[in-house]
Amino acid sequence: MVILDKYIPGGHRVNTALLWEYDMETFDWQKSKVVVVQRVVEMGCPEDFYAAFDLYGGIEGFREIVKSVPYMNELDQHFVCTFFNLKKAELRCYTKKQSNLGHWNS
Repeated sequence: MVILDKYIPGGHRVNTALLWEYDMETFDWQKSKVVVVQRVVEMGCPEDFYAAFDLYGGIEGFREIVKSVPYMNELDQHFVCTFFNLKKAELRCYTKKQSNLGHWNS
């Protein structure tokens, strides 16, 4: 797992282009941690993952936050489950999707 194997804590910064719609002068990295983690998973490069690990308590902290992301496509769900040793049932986006099944007449 290349991303996890090459991580050395410290000195990384999240590419703010991932958060294009936010004012970075007033952006609260702690209050917006779920958004940051979601964007890193969706569009980040390895350096963005390392920066998020630094911000949010290492790999384990990131792993806990990723569980609470409200939406992830199937590919991203598979990625986080594989790389962070999670089960789909641990992901909020998966359990939320299961509880929002369409009407049987759809």
